[in-house]
Amino acid sequence: MAVSSVRGKILLTGPTGYIGGRLLRRLEAESYAVRCLVRRPQALRPRATDNTEVVEGDLLKPQTLPAAMRGVSTAYYLVHSMASEGNYAEEDRTAAKAFSSAAREAGVGRIVYLGGLGSGAELSGHLRSRQEVGRILRGSGVPTIEFRASIIIGSGSLSFEMIRSLVEKLPVMLTPRWVHTMSQPIAVEDVIEYLVAALDAPPGGSRIVEIGGSERASYADIMEEYARQRGLRRRMISVPVLSPRLSGLWLGLITPIYARVGRKLVESLRNETVVDGTEALETFSIRPRGLVQAIHRALVNEDREFAETRWSDAISSLGGVTTGAGARYRTRIVDSRDCYVPAPAPQAFLPIRRIGGDSGWYGSNWLWRIRGALDLLAGGPGMRRGRKNPEHPAVGETIDFWRVEAYEEDRLLRLAAEMRLPGRAWLQFEVEADGSGSRVRQTAEFDPRGILGLAYWYALYPLHQFVFNRLLQEIAFLAVRATREAAGTGDRRKRAVE
Repeated sequence: MAVSSVRGKILLTGPTGYIGGRLLRRLEAESYAVRCLVRRPQALRPRATDNTEVVEGDLLKPQTLPAAMRGVSTAYYLVHSMASEGNYAEEDRTAAKAFSSAAREAGVGRIVYLGGLGSGAELSGHLRSRQEVGRILRGSGVPTIEFRASIIIGSGSLSFEMIRSLVEKLPVMLTPRWVHTMSQPIAVEDVIEYLVAALDAPPGGSRIVEIGGSERASYADIMEEYARQRGLRRRMISVPVLSPRLSGLWLGLITPIYARVGRKLVESLRNETVVDGTEALETFSIRPRGLVQAIHRALVNEDREFAETRWSDAISSLGGVTTGAGARYRTRIVDSRDCYVPAPAPQAFLPIRRIGGDSGWYGSNWLWRIRGALDLLAGGPGMRRGRKNPEHPAVGETIDFWRVEAYEEDRLLRLAAEMRLPGRAWLQFEVEADGSGSRVRQTAEFDPRGILGLAYWYALYPLHQFVFNRLLQEIAFLAVRATREAAGTGDRRKRAVE
């Protein structure tokens, strides 16, 4: 593990945000001494390592900043107020002045800021505000590296989620002029690389470093590439007039972005955001990815993030566990349900590790067989593959029309669907100790491909409700029975010894 050569603490603002959260994980992985400034420390402490210091503070309350700046060598400024209901430009201005003043008085050695690309007299209000923040920080007297980036491509980024939602939901898109504005999209991994590399950048005065991917592209180009990688056919029809206000309201209905944020974002899309200069390539050894690889990485990383997510945590953040049609989590539909079983984990997991093959799918096995027959007619594998080992599945093996994607004895089984579907599907089972018994969680996850995928899920919603409920109920019943049988065996052995 790398050890930081930086003297003193690194102060990170915005550690609960999209970029800040990823940067925090990277800095922790490389053993940097990090102090996080947050308004609600309790929201971050469970996610930070023991070596990360979490302090309470607010950039709009200058009196909270001096203690956070003490002993800091590099301070990251990764906050902005675009989602604010008030005057976000004024809030950004006030926060930047308070931050830069506190950094100067504390003797901070360097400020690193991530702003936005764009130039010209007709900059949008959003981009003007982002660049004004940069000017305030650079004018503080503290050497400042202001990175200016275009569209950031990564699962969860504002721009990428907007593009994803539009392409997934609309087979035909009426596109305003802004979709043809040129940009220089950059993968989020490359943005993080630049932010980390700034710690060891050569000393000097303040400067602006424009960063972007290896190629230029319009929003239309990005949407077309996303559709290609997702196997979707989409048609775009240009519309000559569509105001930023109407575009923002439209995005608020179609995408997961609030209308006010969408409107501010759309206003900035009229400005070209391309790199003009070579300072990034000359100063840093980073060679950013191209558009195709950036989108591919975003999709691959999302699969990994979903596989590693604790569903109870992910869904509770949406307002509680959902057992209806499923919670929407980015593009995916998640149907998660759990129950308490008065059985230790090995017995609670026993019917899970035996599922499929000759054991069948328990409560509604006949429905699973019908689904397998239909899949066979459609050219899929159906249920004929069974399973290799009836007791212990292994990663990579098949279980009927599923493939084992992850397996941890007495704890986890994750299956990826290989039947014919208008999308991708997973079925996951988790078991954890809960007092004298166990809690069994069953999660069905579906990543629909376009409108047909959404129609497929909701058309089968009543059947899913029945099947998933029965499956979990039967697993619980079989777990209790296995516990009683194990106890009975123990009693008989005890009597035989006596």
